[in-house]
Amino acid sequence: FPSGLWQMVFGRNDLRLHRKIVVIDDRIAWTGSMNLVDPRYFKQDAHCGEWVDAMARMEGAVVSPLAMTLIGDWVLETNESIEEIIDCAGLDVVEPKGGADVQVVPSGPIETDDGLLLMLLTLINAARKELVLTTPYFIPDESLMRAIRAAAASGVQVHLVLPEKVDSFMARYASRSYYAELMDVGVQIHLFKRGLLHTKSITVDNCLSMFGTVNLDMRSLWLNYEVSLFLYGEAIATPIRSLQQSYIQDSELLSPDEWKKRSLQHRILENVLRLTSPLL
Repeated sequence: FPSGLWQMVFGRNDLRLHRKIVVIDDRIAWTGSMNLVDPRYFKQDAHCGEWVDAMARMEGAVVSPLAMTLIGDWVLETNESIEEIIDCAGLDVVEPKGGADVQVVPSGPIETDDGLLLMLLTLINAARKELVLTTPYFIPDESLMRAIRAAAASGVQVHLVLPEKVDSFMARYASRSYYAELMDVGVQIHLFKRGLLHTKSITVDNCLSMFGTVNLDMRSLWLNYEVSLFLYGEAIATPIRSLQQSYIQDSELLSPDEWKKRSLQHRILENVLRLTSPLL
């Protein structure tokens, strides 16, 4: 969204269109975590390494809601007629293709029913054996933190895969303030060491999964315009889980004992920046 002087004075300047959607000939759609920038050169001054992303390519009925989400964003900014855009793009209802069941869930500050958060919590609470989460930024609200801790405390194997370094100093230390609470109940935290892991994904018992643009932070849940895929079935969860496992193999498991040895200065910094979590 453009943010000129008029927007800064008379509107909100903290809203962000964070969706990444590509629709090709009304037949193929892509979404995921990748921005339109070469990851080899993006934000190299942050010294986080190359950004590591994942995108999903889809055909069938799922293309239509992704296309309509994209068109809605375009209309919001241009005030063009939606009928004119649809006619120009040649969009039509796409017939189902394949056997996967997928829900497209757009979210943003205009929503009033907290649908994304409720679906996310339902997904986490459904875990009985294993819960694996990957996100570049982990700054959860209280309900999300409680759900993850409850899953681990109930015996679910919970793996949280995070980049060792991120491009934001404040987000890095605010995120670290949650580690001890998670490890206390058995959450295994894996710190990815081969760049800035930017993939946003969740798998539950290798049969339910979530994939898209949503970070596990308050900005994604409440302020950003996002799009998520909720996917059902082992056939589609398995490749996502395999991708997550490749990230785990390139990560270092954080040791609770070693974590307790970090300096007092870092502890104070983490706790201070945690107070700013809703703003990050």
